[in-house]
Amino acid sequence: MRSVFARVRCPPQVVEQLVVPGRGAPITETPSLAELLRRHRQAARMTLEQLAEASAVSARTLSDMERGRSRGPQHRTVTAVADALTLTDEERRRLVELARDGRLRDHWTRPSALCELPGEVGDFTGRAAELGWIDDLVHTEHSPGVAVVGLITGSAGLGKTTFAVRSAHALRSSFPDGVFFLDLFGMSQRPLPADDALGILLGALGVADQHIPADTAGRSSLYRSLLRDKRILVVLDNAASEEQVRPLLPGGGQGRALVTSRRLLAGLEGVRRLVLGPLQLREATELLSGIVGERSAADGESALAELVRLSGGLPLALRIIGNRLVSRPGWGAADLAARLSDEGRRLDQLKAGDLKIANAFEVSYEQLGESAQQVFRRLAPLPGPDFDAALAAVAGGTAIEDAWDALDELVDLGLLQDGTTGRYRFHDLVRLFAQHRLQQEESAPDRDALTERTTSWLLRMATTAGRWFEPAYGRPEGPDADFTGLSSLEEADRWLRVNVHNWLGALRLAAAHGRHAAVLDCAESMHWFSDRWIHAPHWQEVFTLGAEAAAALGDLTQHATQLNYLSWVYAIPLNDPQTALRHAAEALDLATRSGATAQIAWAHQSAGIAQRKLGRLDEAAVSAARAAELFRPLGDMDSYTSCVTNVAHCLCDDGHYEEALKHYREVLDLVSDEKSGMTASIAVLARPHILAYYGNCLKLLGRRTEAITALTEAIALMEGFNSNFRHAQALESLAALLAGEGRTDEARRTYTRAAAVFEEIGDAEAHTRCRELAAQT
Repeated sequence: MRSVFARVRCPPQVVEQLVVPGRGAPITETPSLAELLRRHRQAARMTLEQLAEASAVSARTLSDMERGRSRGPQHRTVTAVADALTLTDEERRRLVELARDGRLRDHWTRPSALCELPGEVGDFTGRAAELGWIDDLVHTEHSPGVAVVGLITGSAGLGKTTFAVRSAHALRSSFPDGVFFLDLFGMSQRPLPADDALGILLGALGVADQHIPADTAGRSSLYRSLLRDKRILVVLDNAASEEQVRPLLPGGGQGRALVTSRRLLAGLEGVRRLVLGPLQLREATELLSGIVGERSAADGESALAELVRLSGGLPLALRIIGNRLVSRPGWGAADLAARLSDEGRRLDQLKAGDLKIANAFEVSYEQLGESAQQVFRRLAPLPGPDFDAALAAVAGGTAIEDAWDALDELVDLGLLQDGTTGRYRFHDLVRLFAQHRLQQEESAPDRDALTERTTSWLLRMATTAGRWFEPAYGRPEGPDADFTGLSSLEEADRWLRVNVHNWLGALRLAAAHGRHAAVLDCAESMHWFSDRWIHAPHWQEVFTLGAEAAAALGDLTQHATQLNYLSWVYAIPLNDPQTALRHAAEALDLATRSGATAQIAWAHQSAGIAQRKLGRLDEAAVSAARAAELFRPLGDMDSYTSCVTNVAHCLCDDGHYEEALKHYREVLDLVSDEKSGMTASIAVLARPHILAYYGNCLKLLGRRTEAITALTEAIALMEGFNSNFRHAQALESLAALLAGEGRTDEARRTYTRAAAVFEEIGDAEAHTRCRELAAQT
């Protein structure tokens, strides 16, 4: 017997067994909502008026339902009627399902122009590159038998459907045999089954009901044969899975298909993929301006720009913002921006009529498994903009293997964005939604435990990674080694850099909660690492928090230590020698009171650096020499070489080049000697810098060939490290020497490289200078 579902083109409904008069065997029949409601009312011995009074549903509405005029009444209407009829749970479920199927059928069945393409949005803006990609896809010649399918994916609110519809309208003239659109209801609880979708599409293609095969394979085969020789474009919107959409794809020939989905549908073979992202600033501004129309001039560019920023470039958010402004002429863009600036209420404000940004995210969230939902909401409070699977596992309270699975699920549904480096990030509005779910679904003690767990883990990771570079620690052993999983200096360096916003956020949080010992340990561990990343913008804050923690603990020696670090920050990265000198003086006082010889020495060295910056060269040389005298008996050769280098700098600045060269040579010998007593990692880091100083001093003495050799060797070593101002300065100095020697090609390349390094570290003036010198050489 042929399935009754082939005739009605809707998902299978609840059926009941009926006995046909004159026959003993029951047959299967699908009762309509109207029939089932009438039976239940008559069984309850109620008139329409009595049922209306008991349910608070109008008699007219009930009459429309029983006569089949209203096939898909609202859920609240059906439940009110079911309550009034005192139906059993099973009877209630059947009635509710029939009403829901009726609502869906109203979507699927079209009395005319089945699968008609929806109208396009008049103020569609941007996506020029993506539209070009679609145009190239459908018009490029492909091998015979190769299906042409474009899969458009992206998270909620990015306008995938709007974009696909826009593309289809633009391509309509290229498909004279028809452009069709079908919503697959992929994010609903009951996505459209593939066989029902095929029935709808075949009907749209002109196949009579009686000629539509009963099975999915037969329908798919007929569908593909029809697309093979016709110029037809099919837009399959909101796909749920590979299993649902695979039978709906063309098999080659003239037909083309565009598929949209929030899911990545990674299992689909032979499709071309386009991932939509947020609109760029210019496009987002144009879209919002187009929606609000003439009032955009009155609102002003700055207010609209702030609204664009708060939208995160999501077309749905921009649509809501624009609609709110248009529907409330008395509102100003600045007023709405002020409302949206409150993160706690932003999602609630992003609604206009039945458009609500949170609803779009909610649909995706409901598709997640329980474990993925938990990881999703617990990632929201992380302080940094991105994170890896290890941190996700800690936040989620799960094993790393389960964290990977949850992250894959979140990326698949567009709730997280992933990158090529194994790191993940939220869109700003999705993070706010995750925070909202965390507040709604987890208790205050659980949220506090989450904060404690992630903060402690991040501080321990940062402190252990930083100690890789500390002479007194080095490579971690035992539990610390197992905890971090870091196996080299390079891995520790990379972890500290890529996770800086997370561990720095944890440091701030720990300081705010009075965890002074943990804060001090972390700040102390960054001493030598900070010299590898000199121009990072956060060292002032790190060592300020360290100094405040030491003061709170009453530790004079550590307080002096952190002030010495701050003096270095102000003298070198921030170039504020007066403030540096003040911190050095405070450090000297504290160190003297506590009898901490090493910190007394560092205070003299810090003062020397600041004095040299101020042009007080004699004082600077005396301070640096005094520091060196104190460090040597302590056996601290790392610090001793730093002080001798500073003495050499002072002599060089004062024109005593030969004497300076002797000091540079002494330091160069120390960093090159494995038995000098220096920490190996510090010697490796220091050697290229000392070679560069040595080369510049040779240049000042007129020993140009030797200078070129030294600088070339220094730069080659520096290329193995992250770029900093010393690297850039060495390149510029070498380029000038090469140009003076008439080696113009080498000089031009070296100036160009110097310009690139200066740009990397944010020195725009030096970047421009070197670029111009490269052009002139």
